[in-house]
Amino acid sequence: MEVPISTAELLTTDGVPLKQSLKKAERKNKIRAFLLVFPLLLFIIVTFVMPIGDMLLRSVDDTQINTVFPNTFAEFKKWDKEKDELPPEEVYKALFEELAYGDKIQVGRALTRMNYSKSGWKSLIKNTSRAIKKAVKKNEFPDSYKDFLITANDKWADPTFWYAMGQMVNNQTPIYYYNAIDMTYDQDQNVIRQEENRRVYVQTWIKTLKVSVYVTFFCLVLGFPVAHLLANLPLRYSNLLMIFVLLPFWTSLLVRTTAWIVMLQQQGVINGILVWLGILNDDGRLSMVYNETGTLIAMTQILLPFMILPLYSVMRVIPKSHMRAAQNLGAKPATAFWKVYLPQTIPGMSAGGLLVFVLAIGYFITPELVGGKDGKLIGSWIAYHLKTTLNWGLCAALGAILLGVMLVFYWLYNKIVGIDNIKLG
Repeated sequence: MEVPISTAELLTTDGVPLKQSLKKAERKNKIRAFLLVFPLLLFIIVTFVMPIGDMLLRSVDDTQINTVFPNTFAEFKKWDKEKDELPPEEVYKALFEELAYGDKIQVGRALTRMNYSKSGWKSLIKNTSRAIKKAVKKNEFPDSYKDFLITANDKWADPTFWYAMGQMVNNQTPIYYYNAIDMTYDQDQNVIRQEENRRVYVQTWIKTLKVSVYVTFFCLVLGFPVAHLLANLPLRYSNLLMIFVLLPFWTSLLVRTTAWIVMLQQQGVINGILVWLGILNDDGRLSMVYNETGTLIAMTQILLPFMILPLYSVMRVIPKSHMRAAQNLGAKPATAFWKVYLPQTIPGMSAGGLLVFVLAIGYFITPELVGGKDGKLIGSWIAYHLKTTLNWGLCAALGAILLGVMLVFYWLYNKIVGIDNIKLG
């Protein structure tokens, strides 16, 4: 006997179809979850995503100067450089009129940008502007604007200034990225290397990567035994030692950096102890500050807790029975450590290494104070252009390259180790 199958739709107590009611409840849960995370999402967008986006746009933006000299640049684009060494009369006329009637504030801002392409632009424009204003005030307009400008300042007859203007005619430009790797344009807008006395960034990039790798390695070498000791000591002792590991976090970074300057200088504590022990004579004191050595020492000490904590969090959950089992099966202590214990600490080493490397590659305060001229990293150049030269385009390009380098290392790390293997506890 066949049992009849009911095809009636299931309903809730209030007569709503059960399937529809479940979808409505699920939709409400999703909306509730989104509203809970929305403040954090908004905070990340405003404080992280938008600044990075603005930095990337600023690194290629050159619209400010185009709004100051639009007619000059429009005529400049018509210039046939192969036919004439200097621009035609129309370019000089447009420049004359825009300097005569342009906004002084906007022109002043444009001069800073022009000086980035070639030094001497600021004084050239200012001297020329004074001559133009005198002529306009007397209502004396020249028959030849080209001759007038060249008479006012002979640099207008120098083709290199006009070639430098060619770097600024477009609204978007990659020139800042080229400058960040010691490259520039020649008179035909071909990319060439900077003059030898202006090549500073490639060397600084190499030094930054080298210091970051060294600091990460030294932190691993020094932090591994400390983390192992913390993980294997009785709780009452490990808690006491953990306080000493965390103690630097309770001290100002500026104070710690200044303390290293005191200790590392030639008349400082470390050199004094070495002389007192007879290891060094008084005339052979080591130079360990205001150079790369001082940067390595100070950064290693400051970033060491960031390596110890991930290592400790992984080591403390490794069962001690694994080592005993390996030794009971005939392995020597060193072999058991190398083949059984060490592989289990890789998540902690990778997490600590990535954390220390990311912090080291963008470090600024410690290299700036301890490193001196020889120990400065790329962060020092970013701060210099941000505060001193106001070359925000180059500053943004350096920051964008730094971000790109980090993304490449992150991608390589994910391919080799796997981001899922990172453990912080």
